[in-house]
Amino acid sequence: MLEPDPKVVRKLLTRYASLRIAQAERESTTTARELADVSYTLCVMMATTSIHDAVAKADALLLAKGRAVPEARTVDPEGESGLSLAV
Repeated sequence: MLEPDPKVVRKLLTRYASLRIAQAERESTTTARELADVSYTLCVMMATTSIHDAVAKADALLLAKGRAVPEARTVDPEGESGLSLAV
């Protein structure tokens, strides 16, 4: 199985979390549709059928990548901090 790019996974997790917050603050059909799309993409990328499983696998992937390359946890040109996202 191919392993997803950690930067893409982190961006999807960030987008997922932002949309969950936006939907909780003020429900809208547009946000709900975007959240469904991001959730689906995350599930496909992480080879799961549940968004909770996808988030857990994505966090585990990012944590493993962070441990495998300690110097990658320093300042990243794209602003990545190396911290996992718990949702």
